[in-house]
Amino acid sequence: MYLTTTGLVLREVDYKESSRILTVLTASEGKITVSARGARRKNSKTAAATQFLSLSEMTLSNSHGRWVLTEARCLEEFNGLRDDLALLALGAYIAEVTDLAANPEEPNPELMSLALNALFAAGVQKRPPELVRAVFELRVAALSGFVPDLEACAVCGKQQPLEPTLDLAGGVVHCRSCLHGASYDQRQLDENSLKAMRHILNSTSKRAFSFRMEGEPLRRLSKATEDFLALHFDTRFKSLDYYKSVREL
Repeated sequence: MYLTTTGLVLREVDYKESSRILTVLTASEGKITVSARGARRKNSKTAAATQFLSLSEMTLSNSHGRWVLTEARCLEEFNGLRDDLALLALGAYIAEVTDLAANPEEPNPELMSLALNALFAAGVQKRPPELVRAVFELRVAALSGFVPDLEACAVCGKQQPLEPTLDLAGGVVHCRSCLHGASYDQRQLDENSLKAMRHILNSTSKRAFSFRMEGEPLRRLSKATEDFLALHFDTRFKSLDYYKSVREL
Protein backbone atom coordinates (compact mmCIF):
# COMPACT_ATOMS: atom_id res chain seq x y z
CA MET A 1 0.00 0.00 0.00
CA TYR A 2 1.32 3.42 -1.01
CA LEU A 3 0.08 6.80 0.18
CA THR A 4 0.99 10.36 -0.85
CA THR A 5 0.12 12.97 1.74
CA THR A 6 1.21 16.30 3.20
CA GLY A 7 2.90 16.11 6.60
CA LEU A 8 4.41 18.37 9.24
CA VAL A 9 7.40 16.89 11.08
CA LEU A 10 6.72 17.32 14.80
CA ARG A 11 9.66 15.27 16.03
CA GLU A 12 12.75 13.57 14.61
CA VAL A 13 14.96 10.99 16.30
CA ASP A 14 18.21 9.71 14.84
CA TYR A 15 18.07 5.98 14.15
CA LYS A 16 21.07 3.76 13.43
CA GLU A 17 23.82 5.42 11.41
CA SER A 18 21.89 7.31 8.76
CA SER A 19 18.14 7.10 9.35
CA ARG A 20 15.47 9.01 11.21
CA ILE A 21 12.27 8.06 13.01
CA LEU A 22 9.72 10.82 12.52
CA THR A 23 6.52 11.83 14.25
CA VAL A 24 4.46 13.41 11.47
CA LEU A 25 1.09 15.13 11.55
CA THR A 26 -0.48 14.35 8.18
CA ALA A 27 -3.51 15.76 6.44
CA SER A 28 -5.06 12.38 5.67
CA GLU A 29 -3.86 9.95 8.36
CA GLY A 30 -3.48 12.16 11.43
CA LYS A 31 -0.38 11.66 13.59
CA ILE A 32 1.79 8.78 12.45
CA THR A 33 5.28 7.40 13.00
CA VAL A 34 7.43 7.21 9.87
CA SER A 35 10.75 5.48 9.25
CA ALA A 36 12.96 7.65 7.00
CA ARG A 37 15.76 5.34 5.93
CA GLY A 38 18.98 7.02 4.87
CA ALA A 39 17.62 10.52 5.48
CA ARG A 40 20.82 11.57 7.28
CA ARG A 41 23.17 10.40 4.54
CA LYS A 42 25.25 12.98 2.73
CA ASN A 43 23.35 14.30 -0.31
CA SER A 44 20.16 12.49 0.74
CA LYS A 45 17.19 13.64 -1.33
CA THR A 46 14.93 13.44 1.74
CA ALA A 47 17.17 15.30 4.22
CA ALA A 48 15.37 18.67 4.07
CA ALA A 49 11.91 17.13 3.87
CA THR A 50 12.44 15.07 7.03
CA GLN A 51 13.97 17.70 9.30
CA PHE A 52 12.13 19.07 12.33
CA LEU A 53 9.29 21.51 11.51
CA SER A 54 9.38 20.84 7.76
CA LEU A 55 6.11 20.72 5.83
CA SER A 56 6.55 18.10 3.14
CA GLU A 57 4.78 16.08 0.51
CA MET A 58 5.53 12.48 1.42
CA THR A 59 5.03 9.19 -0.36
CA LEU A 60 4.78 6.38 2.17
CA SER A 61 4.53 2.63 2.02
CA ASN A 62 2.78 0.63 4.70
CA SER A 63 4.01 -2.82 5.54
CA HIS A 64 2.66 -4.75 8.51
CA GLY A 65 1.27 -1.54 10.06
CA ARG A 66 4.52 0.45 9.74
CA TRP A 67 4.94 3.55 7.59
CA VAL A 68 8.17 3.85 5.60
CA LEU A 69 9.16 6.93 3.61
CA THR A 70 9.86 6.23 -0.05
CA GLU A 71 9.91 9.78 -1.47
CA ALA A 72 9.60 13.28 -0.06
CA ARG A 73 9.57 16.87 -1.29
CA CYS A 74 9.91 19.81 1.10
CA LEU A 75 7.15 22.39 0.67
CA GLU A 76 8.12 24.79 3.48
CA GLU A 77 11.15 24.81 5.78
CA PHE A 78 10.12 27.87 7.85
CA ASN A 79 13.62 29.32 7.57
CA GLY A 80 12.45 32.43 9.41
CA LEU A 81 12.20 30.26 12.52
CA ARG A 82 15.56 28.54 12.01
CA ASP A 83 17.40 31.85 11.72
CA ASP A 84 16.31 33.01 15.20
CA LEU A 85 16.92 30.94 18.34
CA ALA A 86 13.89 32.31 20.20
CA LEU A 87 11.57 31.72 17.23
CA LEU A 88 12.92 28.20 16.77
CA ALA A 89 12.21 27.58 20.46
CA LEU A 90 8.66 28.86 19.91
CA GLY A 91 8.35 26.47 16.97
CA ALA A 92 9.49 23.62 19.21
CA TYR A 93 6.79 24.56 21.74
CA ILE A 94 4.12 24.62 19.02
CA ALA A 95 5.30 21.19 17.88
CA GLU A 96 5.32 19.72 21.41
CA VAL A 97 1.80 20.94 22.16
CA THR A 98 0.52 19.78 18.77
CA ASP A 99 2.06 16.35 19.32
CA LEU A 100 0.25 16.06 22.66
CA ALA A 101 -3.06 17.33 21.26
CA ALA A 102 -3.06 15.03 18.21
CA ASN A 103 -4.42 11.51 18.55
CA PRO A 104 -2.55 8.77 16.67
CA GLU A 105 -3.97 7.99 13.22
CA GLU A 106 -6.95 10.29 13.74
CA PRO A 107 -7.22 13.03 11.06
CA ASN A 108 -7.54 16.49 12.61
CA PRO A 109 -7.41 19.09 9.81
CA GLU A 110 -8.25 21.95 12.19
CA LEU A 111 -5.28 21.16 14.43
CA MET A 112 -2.93 20.87 11.46
CA SER A 113 -4.21 24.17 10.05
CA LEU A 114 -3.70 25.86 13.43
CA ALA A 115 -0.13 24.58 13.82
CA LEU A 116 0.81 25.66 10.29
CA ASN A 117 -0.80 29.08 10.68
CA ALA A 118 1.05 29.61 13.96
CA LEU A 119 4.40 28.66 12.39
CA PHE A 120 3.65 30.86 9.38
CA ALA A 121 2.62 33.81 11.55
CA ALA A 122 5.84 33.59 13.60
CA GLY A 123 8.36 32.61 10.93
CA VAL A 124 7.06 34.27 7.76
CA GLN A 125 4.76 37.11 8.77
CA LYS A 126 6.96 37.97 11.77
CA ARG A 127 4.00 38.51 14.07
CA PRO A 128 4.96 39.20 17.73
CA PRO A 129 5.99 35.85 19.24
CA GLU A 130 3.97 36.32 22.44
CA LEU A 131 0.85 37.12 20.43
CA VAL A 132 1.38 34.03 18.26
CA ARG A 133 1.88 31.90 21.35
CA ALA A 134 -1.26 33.21 23.05
CA VAL A 135 -3.44 32.65 19.98
CA PHE A 136 -2.08 29.14 19.50
CA GLU A 137 -2.54 28.20 23.16
CA LEU A 138 -6.15 29.30 23.37
CA ARG A 139 -7.10 27.80 20.02
CA VAL A 140 -5.47 24.44 20.73
CA ALA A 141 -7.18 24.31 24.13
CA ALA A 142 -10.53 24.95 22.44
CA LEU A 143 -9.88 22.28 19.78
CA SER A 144 -9.11 19.84 22.61
CA GLY A 145 -12.50 20.49 24.20
CA PHE A 146 -11.54 23.16 26.72
CA VAL A 147 -13.51 26.20 25.55
CA PRO A 148 -13.84 29.02 28.09
CA ASP A 149 -17.16 30.87 28.26
CA LEU A 150 -16.21 34.51 27.81
CA GLU A 151 -19.55 35.97 26.75
CA ALA A 152 -20.46 37.55 30.10
CA CYS A 153 -19.69 37.54 33.81
CA ALA A 154 -20.65 34.13 35.14
CA VAL A 155 -22.07 35.74 38.31
CA CYS A 156 -23.86 38.98 37.38
CA GLY A 157 -24.27 38.45 33.63
CA LYS A 158 -22.63 41.70 32.45
CA GLN A 159 -21.44 41.32 28.86
CA GLN A 160 -18.56 43.68 29.61
CA PRO A 161 -17.31 42.51 33.01
CA LEU A 162 -15.75 45.16 35.20
CA GLU A 163 -12.05 44.43 35.71
CA PRO A 164 -12.53 41.00 34.08
CA THR A 165 -10.92 37.96 35.68
CA LEU A 166 -10.53 34.54 34.08
CA ASP A 167 -11.32 31.52 36.24
CA LEU A 168 -8.87 28.95 34.85
CA ALA A 169 -10.42 25.83 36.33
CA GLY A 170 -14.03 26.88 35.70
CA GLY A 171 -13.34 28.30 32.25
CA VAL A 172 -15.50 31.38 32.87
CA VAL A 173 -14.98 35.11 33.28
CA HIS A 174 -16.06 37.26 36.23
CA CYS A 175 -16.15 40.88 37.22
CA ARG A 176 -13.44 41.29 39.83
CA SER A 177 -16.03 42.53 42.33
CA CYS A 178 -18.09 39.36 41.81
CA LEU A 179 -15.31 37.14 43.10
CA HIS A 180 -15.56 35.96 46.67
CA GLY A 181 -12.03 35.53 47.95
CA ALA A 182 -8.77 35.16 46.07
CA SER A 183 -7.87 32.01 44.21
CA TYR A 184 -4.74 30.63 42.58
CA ASP A 185 -6.86 29.77 39.56
CA GLN A 186 -7.79 33.38 38.71
CA ARG A 187 -5.96 35.47 36.11
CA GLN A 188 -6.61 39.19 35.84
CA LEU A 189 -7.53 40.45 32.37
CA ASP A 190 -8.55 43.86 31.08
CA GLU A 191 -10.96 45.09 28.42
CA ASN A 192 -8.46 44.63 25.56
CA SER A 193 -7.16 41.21 26.57
CA LEU A 194 -10.72 39.91 27.02
CA LYS A 195 -11.66 41.31 23.61
CA ALA A 196 -8.63 39.55 22.10
CA MET A 197 -9.61 36.22 23.67
CA ARG A 198 -13.09 36.52 22.22
CA HIS A 199 -11.62 37.29 18.79
CA ILE A 200 -9.30 34.28 18.98
CA LEU A 201 -12.14 31.89 19.80
CA ASN A 202 -14.63 33.28 17.29
CA SER A 203 -12.34 33.62 14.25
CA THR A 204 -11.05 31.12 11.72
CA SER A 205 -7.64 29.60 12.44
CA LYS A 206 -5.96 31.99 10.02
CA ARG A 207 -7.88 35.13 11.00
CA ALA A 208 -7.28 34.48 14.70
CA PHE A 209 -3.75 35.90 14.38
CA SER A 210 -4.85 39.11 12.64
CA PHE A 211 -4.88 41.67 15.44
CA ARG A 212 -2.37 43.92 17.16
CA MET A 213 -1.59 44.02 20.84
CA GLU A 214 1.36 44.97 23.02
CA GLY A 215 2.28 46.05 26.52
CA GLU A 216 0.24 45.09 29.57
CA PRO A 217 -2.82 43.78 27.68
CA LEU A 218 -0.60 41.33 25.76
CA ARG A 219 1.18 40.30 28.96
CA ARG A 220 -2.16 39.53 30.63
CA LEU A 221 -3.43 37.70 27.55
CA SER A 222 -0.35 35.47 27.25
CA LYS A 223 -0.29 34.71 30.98
CA ALA A 224 -3.96 33.71 30.94
CA THR A 225 -3.70 31.49 27.83
CA GLU A 226 -0.48 29.84 29.00
CA ASP A 227 -1.90 28.92 32.41
CA PHE A 228 -5.29 27.88 31.00
CA LEU A 229 -3.64 25.44 28.58
CA ALA A 230 -1.21 24.05 31.17
CA LEU A 231 -3.98 23.48 33.71
CA HIS A 232 -6.30 21.64 31.34
CA PHE A 233 -3.56 19.63 29.63
CA ASP A 234 -2.17 18.88 33.11
CA THR A 235 1.45 19.10 32.04
CA ARG A 236 4.53 21.30 32.06
CA PHE A 237 6.08 21.85 28.66
CA LYS A 238 9.90 21.73 28.65
CA SER A 239 10.00 23.54 25.32
CA LEU A 240 8.12 26.48 26.85
CA ASP A 241 10.67 26.75 29.65
CA TYR A 242 13.43 26.79 27.05
CA TYR A 243 11.61 29.38 24.93
CA LYS A 244 11.32 31.67 27.94
CA SER A 245 14.99 31.25 28.79
CA VAL A 246 16.21 32.23 25.32
CA ARG A 247 13.72 35.11 25.11
CA GLU A 248 15.50 36.62 28.10
CA LEU A 249 18.97 36.49 26.49
